[in-house]
Amino acid sequence: MRGVPDISPSETWRALREDPKAVLVDVRTDAEWNFVGVPDLAEAGKEVVLIPWQLYPSMQVNAAFAEHLRKAGLTPEHRLYFICRSGARSLAAAQTAQAAGFPEAFNVADGFEGPVDAEGHRGTVAGWKAEGLPWRQR
Repeated sequence: MRGVPDISPSETWRALREDPKAVLVDVRTDAEWNFVGVPDLAEAGKEVVLIPWQLYPSMQVNAAFAEHLRKAGLTPEHRLYFICRSGARSLAAAQTAQAAGFPEAFNVADGFEGPVDAEGHRGTVAGWKAEGLPWRQR
């Protein structure tokens, strides 16, 4: 199994718009989707696939994660781009997907909100939001 490559949010957005087999899988919790927002893929003619890596509020790893990928209609032919808040959970999710038979798994570097800035806030330094990519409140 090859390693999971880090792909910038802008490169991910380009792939989602240009590659019919590219899919964005947001692995954050339902609380994050509801309160922080989600990538808006309408311009690419797609919907983000929402499958939590960890289950809120216990934050236990979702033991059925790979099964949920399959239930969402994803196949080994898809190119799966995994995104979380800052890139750590999405890397674990992408590694699990590869081990479960999804060879084209990528980690969206810096995630949706990226690292904290000097004031301790996210979404301004790096990541999907900081790169000005489309997103919406849920």
